[in-house]
Amino acid sequence: MTTIANTYLSQKQKVSIALQQIYGIGSHLAYQICDQLGLSPNFKIEQLNRNQVEQLSLLVSQSYVTGSKLKRTIQQDMSRLISISCYRGFRYIQKLPVRGQRTHTNAKTARKRMPTVTRTRKGIA
Repeated sequence: MTTIANTYLSQKQKVSIALQQIYGIGSHLAYQICDQLGLSPNFKIEQLNRNQVEQLSLLVSQSYVTGSKLKRTIQQDMSRLISISCYRGFRYIQKLPVRGQRTHTNAKTARKRMPTVTRTRKGIA
């Protein structure tokens, strides 16, 4: 197993598919990374030599925010919007779409975003 950005990548997968296992890297960015390093996206991870894997991990770690850092940044942005009591912050609190999307029938993704918080009454534990 190869580790890039604290994520284990399968040896049997293509480089473009394996990079998408890293949180914060999608298909377009995976192809851009392969292009920057001059790698074919159709190579498998096992076909890369040690130098190419080191270049790949160095590029991902230095140029892009991925993994737990990205999750922390997103959470900090959401909590900042909630703390300044702006409209977007209220939408996050109410678990509704933030960017003006329709709410009559859809909005299932926005409801999944925030973890449920259980509230207890005083005196009842």
